[in-house]
Amino acid sequence: MATPFSQQVLKPSNAAKRLGVYLPATPPEFQEKGLTRAELEEIEKNPPEWLATLRREGPHPRPVVAGRLGVSIAGLARGGLTDALTTEQIDALRADPPAWLVHEREVAAKVREEEDRLTAKAAQEAERAARRAPR
Repeated sequence: MATPFSQQVLKPSNAAKRLGVYLPATPPEFQEKGLTRAELEEIEKNPPEWLATLRREGPHPRPVVAGRLGVSIAGLARGGLTDALTTEQIDALRADPPAWLVHEREVAAKVREEEDRLTAKAAQEAERAARRAPR
């Protein structure tokens, strides 16, 4: 018989990813045992102090760093950032952005514009197709 959904156990790496935290910075007991989906849900609803501190101060995983800097994960790698950063380090980069960060933000903005253009185009085509469809 299958395990109930709420009793399925997530590996620590997957739980950390879901919580948006850097696994090596979590407490040893979090890193050593998996969490059930119910336990993960409880931690999300009532975060323990270590989780609140990690989310506030870091170190943050690359997806969080990329989001806070407004670039892609690949953009971080092109800029030479492959490690987790603290909130303080992210704020320092935002306050005085290096040339690579300015460039990567421009690239990310162009990508978003193109995605928006393609989404609008697809919506227009769907609207035209709906009008042409026999009723």
